Amino acid sequence: MTTHALPDSVRLVEVGLRDGLQAVPEPLRTEDKVELVRLLIAAGVTEIEAVSFAHPKVLPQLADAAEVMAAVPRPDGVRYRGLAPNLRGAQRAADCGLDEVVVVVSADEEVSRRNQRRGTAELLAELPEVARVVQSAGARLVVAVACSFFAPARGPVPRAERERVVDAAVDAGAAGVYLACTSGQEHPGEVFAGVTETLARHPDLEVGVHLHNRNGFAPANALAALAAGATWLEASFAGLGGDLWFPGDPTVLGNAPMEDLVHLCDSLGIRTGIDLTAYLAVVERSVELTGIPSTSFVTRGGSRADLAGARWPD
Repeated sequence: MTTHALPDSVRLVEVGLRDGLQAVPEPLRTEDKVELVRLLIAAGVTEIEAVSFAHPKVLPQLADAAEVMAAVPRPDGVRYRGLAPNLRGAQRAADCGLDEVVVVVSADEEVSRRNQRRGTAELLAELPEVARVVQSAGARLVVAVACSFFAPARGPVPRAERERVVDAAVDAGAAGVYLACTSGQEHPGEVFAGVTETLARHPDLEVGVHLHNRNGFAPANALAALAAGATWLEASFAGLGGDLWFPGDPTVLGNAPMEDLVHLCDSLGIRTGIDLTAYLAVVERSVELTGIPSTSFVTRGGSRADLAGARWPD
C-alpha cells in the first residue's frame, strides 16, 4: 500500500446550502440562505455548493435556486457550484452564472433508479450533452459518483461499477470527479483504495471525496482520502443533511460536519483558509434557522485551543 504524505493544504467544499438544506422539513427564505452564504465567505470558505436544479416538486426546499444565485455576493476568489440531476437541470443551471455544475451518477443501479428514476446507463448516455451545455456556459463540469463504495440493501459496490462512471466522466470532459460516501457506512480502507485506483487510472484527474458520517468514520475517511491523493473534501455546516432516500433520519446523522473537518485540519497543520471561530457563527445561525442541532464534536466538546486555554477551577 503506497500512501502520500498528508498535504500542506486542502480544498474544503461547503455543501450545507444544498445537501444540508434539502433535508430540512420547511424551506428557508431566500434571504436566510444568502445570509448563510455571507457568513461562510466571512469565515474564509471559497467553494460553496449553493443550489440545486432538481424539480421544485421533488425538492421544494431548493426551489429558489435562480433567486439565490441572483442575490449572493460574488467576491474574487469565491466559486459557486450548483447540482443538476439531469440535462434539464443543467440547462437551468447554465443561466445562473455558476462556476461549476455537479452532475450525480450513481455507481449502484438500484439507488440510481430510486433516487433519479433513471438507470446508470441512461444518465451516462446523457453526460456528453450535459457537458456541452455546462461548458458552453463557461462553467466547469464535476461528476459526483454516488455510492462509490457501499450501497443500502447491497453492501460493497464493485470497483468496476465505480470505474464505469469515472471513465465516462473523463470521456465527457469533466474537470473533476468526486467519490461520494453516500451511505455513510464507508470505511477508510474502501476510501483509500477507491481514490488510489481512480488516480492510477486517471493520474491527471482532480479527485475529491464527499463525506457522510452515519458510522462516525468521516474524519478517518477524510484522512484516508488525503493520504491517497484526493485534492478536496466535501462536508456541511452542522453536519446538516444527508441522503433523503436512505433509511433513517438525515437530520440526525447525515453529512460530515464541516466544523469538525476544519478542526481536524487545523490540528494537523493542514491549511484550509477557513477560520474555525468564524465558521462556528455559520453553525450557530444554521441551528437558529433550522432548529436542528449540530452533530459535530467541536460544538459539543470544544476545540484543542479551547481546552488549552482553559483554567483549572480555584
